[in-house]
Amino acid sequence: MKRRRIDANLTQKELAEKSGVSYGSLRLFEEKGKISFEALVKIAFILEAESEFENLFPPRPKRTIDEIVGHPLRQRVRKK
Repeated sequence: MKRRRIDANLTQKELAEKSGVSYGSLRLFEEKGKISFEALVKIAFILEAESEFENLFPPRPKRTIDEIVGHPLRQRVRKK
């Protein structure tokens, strides 16, 4: 994120203002990697990195022949 901020020619204070994330939160994120998910999303939109979230939870690789053959995908989990 820091590299993207610098490449966008933004200071920490400018990014904080544009994203609505506090300057302190932004500094903590750059120094220690700690930030709320909501703040991270706000920063990602300003830095035009929102598409990166699509790769957070990729589908699991198929492990059985039944999964490969193409049984319908489950839409929810029911507890027994």
